[in-house]
Amino acid sequence: MSSYIQSIKKVLSYFWMAVTGKESEFTSGSIRKAIFMLSIPMILEMLMESIFALVDIAYVSKVSVNAVATIGLTESVVTLIYALAIGLSMAATAIVARRVGAKDLIGAKEAAVQAIGLGIFISILIGIFGFIYAKDILAIMGAEPDLIAEGFGYTQWLLGGNVVIMLLFLINAIFRGAGDASIAMWTLVLSNGLNIILDPFFIFGWSSIPEFGVTGAAIATNIGRGTAVLFQLGVLFFGWGKIKLALKDLVFNFKVMINLIKVSLGGIAQFLIGTSSWVFLMRMMSEFGSEVLAGYTIAIRVMLFTLMPSWGMSNAAATLVGQNLGAKQPDRAEESVWKTGKYNVYFMASVSLVYLLFSNEIVSWFNNTPAVVENGALCLRVIAAGYIFYAYGMVVTQAFNGAGDTGTPTKINLLAFWAFQLPFAYMAAFYFNMGAMGVFMAITLAEVLLAIISILLFKRGNWKRVEV
Repeated sequence: MSSYIQSIKKVLSYFWMAVTGKESEFTSGSIRKAIFMLSIPMILEMLMESIFALVDIAYVSKVSVNAVATIGLTESVVTLIYALAIGLSMAATAIVARRVGAKDLIGAKEAAVQAIGLGIFISILIGIFGFIYAKDILAIMGAEPDLIAEGFGYTQWLLGGNVVIMLLFLINAIFRGAGDASIAMWTLVLSNGLNIILDPFFIFGWSSIPEFGVTGAAIATNIGRGTAVLFQLGVLFFGWGKIKLALKDLVFNFKVMINLIKVSLGGIAQFLIGTSSWVFLMRMMSEFGSEVLAGYTIAIRVMLFTLMPSWGMSNAAATLVGQNLGAKQPDRAEESVWKTGKYNVYFMASVSLVYLLFSNEIVSWFNNTPAVVENGALCLRVIAAGYIFYAYGMVVTQAFNGAGDTGTPTKINLLAFWAFQLPFAYMAAFYFNMGAMGVFMAITLAEVLLAIISILLFKRGNWKRVEV
């Protein structure tokens, strides 16, 4: 009994060290401890993001079915921005992690500055275009006129304010690459905590704040994320992280910028392939009406609740790979990936059982319209059937990215999503008249294919020889 109590105390002690960032050495000692120390804040970070996604959709569901569908259509477009942000973030994490692993903090700072500058430039261009053409974007996505009239303000605010999305991703990626995962976690706690608090005020109105409806969700999101970005910048310039910037560091460095762009291009292409396939899938779903589309949107938000923590573990693997390659320890990097993958499988397997057994009840929490519940529950069950494959696929893919080998996952995504998923979804849904079920099956089978190919290529070990 005493040994059991001691074990609990040890775990709690490690947990506290992880969330407070007191452990920052990941290239020596126990790999299991390193995974734990990085994974806990990253899982909590992603969990906060997924909790906000659920709360957000719960509030918006009380507005109208069209409001939920608006979020689904807009966010399928916003995923293209995420592709740019995540692609740049992968490059930033890989380069910063390598430099930190090699004890080159000056090089890490240079990479951080160039990443932030490039992100701001890209997001300003996107913001201007998205704000002006919000209605046209929704129309292209198949939205009906009444949906566009109700929801275009949401699209304007979300696309127009995309700079906060971009910077939130990028600066947190810098923190993660440096091993400061706890700072990234507290940033999202601040961002999503504010979002959750502000959502009902701006959606339904309160005191002097008018009722904005679904547009209010985007306003609250921008305020929450914008505040978190200010916190991030405060930490970078005045805080306690490994990467500390000063005004003299804010200079353009052509060599570092080119290297960053070179590494990020593979990541951007990788996620553009994946996210653009989601845009096409959403366009297909819009053919089945707003209720089916709303069910699909709710199911995807619910899935994020579990996929985000899984991404947290995957991000931990990426940091461990980058830092250990920087420290010239490729075998330790590989062992970190397989162990992280195993822990991720345990987690995802338990979640899939919950979705398979209680999908109807889960979707009905957000909307009890029969058609919405039926299609949302079906989506959850079909996609959850492949969760064990997702577990390894996500970790291994992020391991490639952590090594700076963004080209390999790009080719895998091209095969799994464009060559297989989209043609299969279209044929199954429309040619074989399977409807939404055909789309759901395509999502699951594509992720299974991606996982198998990723594991086979990872075992070859070419990623160990990539230089960034």
